[in-house]
Amino acid sequence: MKALVTLLFMLALPALAQEPPVGWAVHPTDKSYEELVADTKAAVKENGLIVVTQAGPTKAAAARGITIPGNLVIGAFNNDFAVRVLETSVHAMIEAPIRFYVTENADGTATLSYKTPSFVFAPYVHEGGEPLREIAEELDSRFQSVAESAVK
Repeated sequence: MKALVTLLFMLALPALAQEPPVGWAVHPTDKSYEELVADTKAAVKENGLIVVTQAGPTKAAAARGITIPGNLVIGAFNNDFAVRVLETSVHAMIEAPIRFYVTENADGTATLSYKTPSFVFAPYVHEGGEPLREIAEELDSRFQSVAESAVK
């Protein structure tokens, strides 16, 4: 099983080197995975958001004797944005919290990625209109600030 997980990870490496999907912001760093996770969580708080969720397979795999690179999804949002989004589109709230993705690279550095809030909420703008678009743009600015702070 361990060999299979390693093989699957190695096959995925070339895909990680490709251009990110449309709507993604990607911030490579020289930081370690652990450092970038801590700095991202701190930057979320510094920028008026809350870490709502955290999920990743790294620790669970290690508990089973499987070593994989660091991999953590950090969901960030706050109640003010939740109330405002709900006022424009109940359906759009399925996307909250919006997630940061911290990944460990083969060279020991880490990368911070996320789908931009404008991209995430785009499918709901027909329902939420200009107010939802404005909220998404505010969140774009906050997420960019989080990323800039976390990766510096």
